[in-house]
Amino acid sequence: MSRLGTPFSVRATFFCLSVLVLGGSGPVFASPDQFQLRDLDGREHRLVDYRGRWVLVNYWATWCPPCLEELPELEVFHNNAEGRAVVLGVNMENIDEQHLRSFVEQQFLSFPVLPAGSRPSGNGLVGPVDGLPTSYLVTPAGKIVARQVGRVTADGIESFIAQYEETQGGEQ
Repeated sequence: MSRLGTPFSVRATFFCLSVLVLGGSGPVFASPDQFQLRDLDGREHRLVDYRGRWVLVNYWATWCPPCLEELPELEVFHNNAEGRAVVLGVNMENIDEQHLRSFVEQQFLSFPVLPAGSRPSGNGLVGPVDGLPTSYLVTPAGKIVARQVGRVTADGIESFIAQYEETQGGEQ
């Protein structure tokens, strides 16, 4: 018995549970229906507005070498899949909007770029972002069906979509 009148093991268990409940909560993720961020022009982008199209939500930063290598692939996919799919590029860094706008223009990016800051939460995250780049693929029905930490390619995304549609019998 400890001096507080409660066995040490009971107090230790209570302490651990308190840490998990009070201090162990991680970031809050948006369901695909709740995701919404504004682009560099102030236009709001919500996943629900893209129903009927595939959406690739890509988390990236200008200082991330694999992200920079991936951007041309995202642009190719976005342009080739026009009307059928869209890329939403969520920028995850504290960067001046004018600097980000200049970067986007230099890279000739036509897909929406959504500044979210270095620690987005709530409506800006559809799931964990354990490293950059991280991509989530959302079906035309609004269901997340894939997550990739690391680079993706236009061909890889198209191949995944084709295989998914084939195995799901066209169900999206």
